[in-house]
Amino acid sequence: MDIKLIALDLDGTTLNHERVISERTKNTLRAAADKGVNIVVATGRPKTALPKDVYEIGSIRYVITSNGACITDLREDKVIYKNCMSSETATFAADLVSRYPYIIEAFTEGFAYIDGDYYRQVQESGCAFRSPEYILSTRNPVDDIFGFIRDHSDSIENINVNFESLDDKAAMHPLLLTIPGATITSSFKNNLEIGGATTSKADALTQLGRLLDVRKDQMMAVGDSPNDIAMIKAAGLSIAMGNGEDEVKEAADFVTLSNRDDGVAFAIEKFVL
Repeated sequence: MDIKLIALDLDGTTLNHERVISERTKNTLRAAADKGVNIVVATGRPKTALPKDVYEIGSIRYVITSNGACITDLREDKVIYKNCMSSETATFAADLVSRYPYIIEAFTEGFAYIDGDYYRQVQESGCAFRSPEYILSTRNPVDDIFGFIRDHSDSIENINVNFESLDDKAAMHPLLLTIPGATITSSFKNNLEIGGATTSKADALTQLGRLLDVRKDQMMAVGDSPNDIAMIKAAGLSIAMGNGEDEVKEAADFVTLSNRDDGVAFAIEKFVL
């Protein structure tokens, strides 16, 4: 296959079980880039939560963040595409989720914000379902997360609803689906994410393909979670991680090894190098 662009999810995909990019994967990405392949990170994280490994590889120019709400050119340090939710959708979503006692995060302008009380709770007691270090190093505390969303409703990239109980997540899902002009997805087992009407990694990948003059059949995409399904389907070659959700594997052309076993490197070596 004449692959000219590889789109890679981060968590559970390019990042291994230790939440870093292994040396084998780094070297494989560099080798693919040396062949003229565009290496593109496509993540649910906002830009400021990208791990330093992404920058240290030296071969990644474009990043898709906040589940497709933004595309940034790292070389030029500028946003080249935005697809945020509407102000009305952001306000409606804030009003809805404020009625429930769940952990809310909001992404805007590449930054992630969280309620200050919960931030301090994590400082004191940790978090049962996610790395406390990750929360404290990537989230900015605000006094009123719902008021913050309303005040920044014209630039909200993503609203993240986190659940300690998976039963609560299942009960909340149909309620979030009632938000007008929104898409609902998930990037890990304990969350649901609210995006704009057409916001997705797939949309951003398609937009970037047009910009770089890369056709669908020249794209390869790799992911592990439900928010990756549309993206891998938008690529000519779809790859699911061995540690991925079953629904992702069912949507893929090929299932590679797990992130613990450098599944991204294995797939690139097999199909590109």
